[in-house]
Amino acid sequence: MTAPVEGRFIAFEGGEACGKSTQARLLADALGAVLTREPGGTAIGAQLRALMLSPDTHALDDRAEALLMAADRAQHVAEVVRPALAAGRHVVTDRYAGSSVAYQGYGRGLPPDEVQSLSQWATAGCWPDLVVVLVVPPSVSVLRLGGEHDRMEAAGDEFHARVLDGFLRQAEARPDRWVVLDGDRPVDEVHHAVRAVVRERLQLLP
Repeated sequence: MTAPVEGRFIAFEGGEACGKSTQARLLADALGAVLTREPGGTAIGAQLRALMLSPDTHALDDRAEALLMAADRAQHVAEVVRPALAAGRHVVTDRYAGSSVAYQGYGRGLPPDEVQSLSQWATAGCWPDLVVVLVVPPSVSVLRLGGEHDRMEAAGDEFHARVLDGFLRQAEARPDRWVVLDGDRPVDEVHHAVRAVVRERLQLLP
């Protein structure tokens, strides 16, 4: 009996309220893929997510935050991502290691290469075949977020500017796997652009 062909792994990245959750869901539906997210893609991860994003979590050290994100990712890969890929399923995730490099590296000021190495170890080298970064102007993010903000969303404009810079730097460094798309368009237009990239880069979708 022939072993199943391993599935393809696609990650959506970007700042707050850029539309990645919506686009991840639409693409997963189109591909018949496993849809997941970070943090919180497992039962253990959901507990870590609640801790890290709660506005009541005030005293979390930046390195502790990076380690918690890596712990969530390790569990996520072991429990969800690798088993699905090995079974021949495509996987679409709302955030992955690029977010740690952008948020804990560029945003918090930790060495980005060390944060990436931490994810390399946590995932045993499980990296997406394609990373789609959605970008929207800060004014659009503010309007989309509304009034209630979690701990990351409330980190301030300068923090989020550094995070965006972190995403763009990663995309510039890996043009073979990363692509940046304008998220400030109607949902269907963004989805059409995503499908075109997936078709071109991975030869998936008609």
